[in-house]
Amino acid sequence: MTDQVEPNPEKDPSDWMTGDEPMTGPQKSYLQTLAQEAGEEVPDGLTKAEASTRIDELQRETGRGT
Repeated sequence: MTDQVEPNPEKDPSDWMTGDEPMTGPQKSYLQTLAQEAGEEVPDGLTKAEASTRIDELQRETGRGT
């Protein structure tokens, strides 16, 4: 039996080389949409990694990421 390797394995956002850079425009837009649906606010100044983590959390809350 051979080991199967995922073609695009997910990396933990805390391991991203650019994770400490400011979130991207698309991240901010999607995060605002999800936060509005969840009745929450989006904090200013999130990094790419923080925004990604928050998007994952809000997707679970809103049922959008399934």
